[in-house]
Amino acid sequence: MVRIQVRLTMLFIVIVTLVLAISGSYTQYTLSKELEAGSARLRSGVLTRLQTSLPSALWDLDKSKVDSIVAAEMLPPELVAIRVYDASVGLFAGEQRDVGGTVRPLTTDPGKQALGGAAVEAPLVFRDAVAVADGGKAMVVGKVVVNFSRAQIDAALRNEVQRKVLEVLLLDVILVAALGLSLRIVFEPLRQLRDGLYDLATRGSDDVEELPESRRDELGDVIRGFNAVQRKLKSIIARIREAEDAARRSQHETAQALDDLRRTQESLLQSERLASLGSLVAGVAHEINTPVGIALTSASVLKEATDAISTAVAGGNVKKSDIVRYLDTAGESARLIMNNAYRAAHLIHSFKQIAVDQVSEARRAFELRDYIGEVIASLQPTLKKTRIAILIDCPPGITFDSYPGALAQVLTNLVLNCVEHAFDAETAGSIHIGVRCEDDWLQMEVRDNGRGIAPDMIERVFDPFVTTRRGQGGTGLGLNIVFNLIVKQFAGTITVTSTLGQGATFLLRLPRITPLLDNDGSTGH
Repeated sequence: MVRIQVRLTMLFIVIVTLVLAISGSYTQYTLSKELEAGSARLRSGVLTRLQTSLPSALWDLDKSKVDSIVAAEMLPPELVAIRVYDASVGLFAGEQRDVGGTVRPLTTDPGKQALGGAAVEAPLVFRDAVAVADGGKAMVVGKVVVNFSRAQIDAALRNEVQRKVLEVLLLDVILVAALGLSLRIVFEPLRQLRDGLYDLATRGSDDVEELPESRRDELGDVIRGFNAVQRKLKSIIARIREAEDAARRSQHETAQALDDLRRTQESLLQSERLASLGSLVAGVAHEINTPVGIALTSASVLKEATDAISTAVAGGNVKKSDIVRYLDTAGESARLIMNNAYRAAHLIHSFKQIAVDQVSEARRAFELRDYIGEVIASLQPTLKKTRIAILIDCPPGITFDSYPGALAQVLTNLVLNCVEHAFDAETAGSIHIGVRCEDDWLQMEVRDNGRGIAPDMIERVFDPFVTTRRGQGGTGLGLNIVFNLIVKQFAGTITVTSTLGQGATFLLRLPRITPLLDNDGSTGH
């Protein structure tokens, strides 16, 4: 990880180096132009002077004067060699500068031998004043060849580059030192803040000490702000710990209250189921009382007739008419006893099956249509007091592998809910129980044509203790029991739709083979 201090230093170095490089390049370019211009002026001046002073001396073949002129012009170090040629003789005079910088006379013409530098050639024209006045022409008496060197220019440019490089390096070193000292003033408190924040994040707030507040600048204000935040955070953490302790205590109390609520709910559910079973027992007992009473009365009549015929036989005065009357009485009594005994046996069988299923909660496979009929038969003592007809539309042969007692509880609560809430006491109506098989699922519909459910109640019908007959014997647990049994025990779903004045429809969707119950009471496979 590259620190900000290093990145700032590198940024400033790059900027300064770039600025100085641009400035140096411009200076180098300007210096090069100036040196080139000075070199051009030097070449022009040397050639002009030589073209002015040499022709007359060369015309007079005054070698000493030519040598003096050449020696005077060879003083600038930029000149490498000067060669003076006579038009008829050839090389007349000349000097050259050797590698060590010493000027030596040229004794022979170097010809094509390179003397170094750039060679500039100019003609030497002699103008005699008299000849020119007489209309004569100026004569070319020779030429001069001057070799100029760029070594001084290149050396000056190199020196300038070296000076700029040294200047950049020196400024970079000074900048690094200055930035290091200045940024340390800024970043040292920031490091303290960083360490403090890291300790505050990784250690307990009580273990982190506050930073010193001795600085009286902007960073000192930041440090004081950090210490204030730290103190505030410690206060917040202390309150959070207190709240967590209170929350744990509340959670423990809530869990205990939830357990109590669950036990109470189970007790209420059990009471509701036992109350339903008790109502079933009372209704069946009342229903059985009639056929048993008729059978008992018929048995009494048969016994009296039997005693009478026995007395007549013992006295020896039996008549044919007595025997015929006795046979008629015995036949009618036997018929009444058989019919009512069968009726009582059917009621007892249905009651026994339903009661055993509701108490034992055993699981078994059963034929759905017959079982629905037995459940409805067990409700006849209640239904016979109303003008409500029960219609069962279930195809035969549908086997349901589940909990018959729970299904009886569901059907009983749904039917009784319709009886109590959908119809008035003297209102005629019907309850339709329809079953359809869809692959591995059963779809059961319990529909009535009663008054319907109010819109503000439709969303809450399955909530506990919701009833429209509070104070009139309604507990509000019937549909809640149905919902819990369908969802938890049958692993199915139940929905309700209703239109006021047109009845309500409860739609149950159940798997044909109910999943096994887990230990916590939920269904599992």
